[in-house]
Amino acid sequence: MSAYSEVFRQLDVLLTKHRALWQFMPFACRDYPWQEDLPALSDWLNQLSDDEISCLLQDAEKLRDAIRPFLPDAAALFELTSLPVLPRVSDAMSSLPRGLDTGVPGRKWHQIQAFQSVLPRHGLPWLEWCAGKGHLGRVLAAAHQTPVTSLEWQQALCDDGQQMAAQLSLPMTFVQGDAFSPESVQLIQPKQHAVALHACGDLHVTLLKQVEARKGQAVSVSPCCYHLIRNAVYQPLSADAKSSRLTLSKHDLKMPLQETVTAGQRVRNQRFVEVSYRLGFDALQQTLAGSETYLPVPNVQKALLNEGFEAFCRWAAEKKGIVLPDGVDYQHWQQAGEKRFYQIERMELVRQVFRRPLELWLVYDRTIFMESAGYQVRVGTFCEKPVTPRNILIHAQLENEWNSVP
Repeated sequence: MSAYSEVFRQLDVLLTKHRALWQFMPFACRDYPWQEDLPALSDWLNQLSDDEISCLLQDAEKLRDAIRPFLPDAAALFELTSLPVLPRVSDAMSSLPRGLDTGVPGRKWHQIQAFQSVLPRHGLPWLEWCAGKGHLGRVLAAAHQTPVTSLEWQQALCDDGQQMAAQLSLPMTFVQGDAFSPESVQLIQPKQHAVALHACGDLHVTLLKQVEARKGQAVSVSPCCYHLIRNAVYQPLSADAKSSRLTLSKHDLKMPLQETVTAGQRVRNQRFVEVSYRLGFDALQQTLAGSETYLPVPNVQKALLNEGFEAFCRWAAEKKGIVLPDGVDYQHWQQAGEKRFYQIERMELVRQVFRRPLELWLVYDRTIFMESAGYQVRVGTFCEKPVTPRNILIHAQLENEWNSVP
C-alpha cells in the first residue's frame, strides 16, 4: 500500500463515518440533520454570532480548534489534508518575452506562473489540454523552448491563441477539438508532457485515463469543478475508491468549490442578498403550496437583485409557473429568508470541515489510479490559497526525477 493509499483509506473512514454532517442539502433541511445525535454541536452553533460564523468560515485552523470539543475527528481531518508545497523547478519568468500576459487577468496570471514553476523539466513537447487561448501554453513554449500542442473546443479561442503565439514567434499549434473525441485522444503521445490547469471534472479525468492508456511520459493536472461529470454520480477511478461505501452526487462534488477564502466583502454581500432572496421566496412558495419541499429556481442575472426582493419573487414565480396572490407581505418573507440564511451558514460551517478532506479523497483517487498503472506520482500545492483555492497539482511520470515521493 502506498502512502497515498493509506491517507485515502483514513479519509474514507472519516468521511463515511460522518456522512450525516456533510452529505445533505442545507437548503432542503428544516433543522440540523445531526440534531438528535449531536445536540451539543447544535447548541454551540446556535450560540455563535453572525460575525463569529463569518470568521470561522474564513479560518480553517480556528474552525478546527473551535469545533473539536463537539467533533474530535476534526483534528485528524485537518491533519490528513496537509500537503507539501511543491518545490520550484523553474524561475524563468523574468527572462521571458514581454507580452506573454496580454489579456490574462491578474489572478489567472499568478496561477499560471506558479503552476509552470513547479513543473519538472523533461525536455519533452507539451500537450495543453483544454487550452482556451493558450495562456499557459505560451509560457511553457517560451520558458522551455519546446513545442506546444494546444487542444481547445472553441474555434474562436484557437484562432486568438494561434495569433498571439505567432506574434511572439512561439512554437505552438492549436487544434480545435472535443476533448472526449477519439480524434483528440490521438494527440496524446508517449514522448510528451500533458498539462491541464483547472480543467473541469471529466475533462481532466479523461486526460489522466488516456495518458495512462497511451503510456504518455508525464502528465500534470490541477483538478477543478469536480461536479462537471457526464454521469449522475461520481465514477471512481481506483480500486480503493471503488471499494468505498460512499456514493457521491453532483451536489456532493460541488462541496470543495464552495470555499469562500478568495471572496471579498462585495462578493459576500452579494451572496447574502441572493441566497436570502432564494430562501425567502422558497418560504413563501411553500406556504402558498402547503408543502415543505424546497423548490430550486434557475440562475439569476445579478442586476435583478438590485431591484429588490419583490422583483426577485415575481421573476422566480414566473419561472416556476406560480401565481402570486395580491397582498403578499414581501418584507415578512424577506426577513424570513435572511433568518434562514444564517441557519444555512451554521450548517455550512460544519460542512466546511469536510470540504478539503472530500477534495483530497477525489485527488487521491486519481493519484492511486495513476500509481496502479506504473506511474510515479507526487501531489502537492503549487500556490497559496488566496491565489486559488484549487491549488493542488497531481504530477505523474513513468520515470521519476524526484529523490522521493511522499
